[in-house]
Amino acid sequence: MRRFLCLLVLAGCGDDGSGDADARALPDADPDSPWRTAPPVGGGVIQETAAVALDGRIYVIGGFAGGAGITDAVRVFDTATETWSDGAPLPAAVHHANAAVVDGVIYVVGSLRTLQFNASGEVWAWNPLTDAGWSARAAMPAGTGRGASVVGVVDGRIVVAGGLRGNAVADVSSYDPATDSWDDSLPDLPAPRDHACGGVVDGALVTAGGRQGTIVSTTNQVWAFDGAGWIERAPMITGRGGTACGVVDGRLIVVGGEGNPDASSGVFPQAESYDPAADAWQSLEPMPTPRHGMAAAAWQGSLYVPGGATIQAFGATDTHEVLTPP
Repeated sequence: MRRFLCLLVLAGCGDDGSGDADARALPDADPDSPWRTAPPVGGGVIQETAAVALDGRIYVIGGFAGGAGITDAVRVFDTATETWSDGAPLPAAVHHANAAVVDGVIYVVGSLRTLQFNASGEVWAWNPLTDAGWSARAAMPAGTGRGASVVGVVDGRIVVAGGLRGNAVADVSSYDPATDSWDDSLPDLPAPRDHACGGVVDGALVTAGGRQGTIVSTTNQVWAFDGAGWIERAPMITGRGGTACGVVDGRLIVVGGEGNPDASSGVFPQAESYDPAADAWQSLEPMPTPRHGMAAAAWQGSLYVPGGATIQAFGATDTHEVLTPP
């Protein structure tokens, strides 16, 4: 029997797809579209996640799971077989987690907890090939815990830029997995940001858009960290927050977002590509299902975009679409 989930104090419901996520028929694809529909997220609807790619698998971490509340689940999509499975659950239920991969190990470096969005600086590590579960690592420095940050790996260190800790913050921290230590002396972002997204392109962490504490205070500003400081780059075509990002073939791809005044859903369908060599943005074909609050991960030339919400704020979905940009 299928259950239908409604998130607490929210508008919108979604089929949780329990037990048959991989069996549902997919709609016919447009052969000329760079987007395709993939099997819906195993385990049901989910939003405000983290996502990373490792060895051909996409790991979807934590989030709001509709009426089931905040989850500790890790959902794993195998890009070769197009099937979902369960990963090792997190030590605690979190949302808006910051996550990255270094040397085959997945790290969660800060997150948000509870419906009050309490910031946490706890750090966990998991090697899916060798570890039965997650292990604790050195926590973020006292008072710097946060979620909804931009995360990237630069020279083997995980850089956590901005995020939400009560309000948007400009903090920039880095974690060295080799020494299990933190450095919070890096230059701050030029301005506080949360719910931005970004990625490492040509050795520089690029942050795109984001919010300044509220859904409507979105921006199209773009900054790149060159190791010494932050440099302003060409702005996004469409300013927004709550987006998903991934680096595909040396370009930063930004999809979706919320705060759209021109749509009743409040959600953006836009997909845009940034070329750091040209310092220029290009519009791509919009998302078939406009969403926000999802994370994305890139693997072998494609950007996997699982879950998210189809209306502003809460409205989780199990939709999973894949963009292979031209």
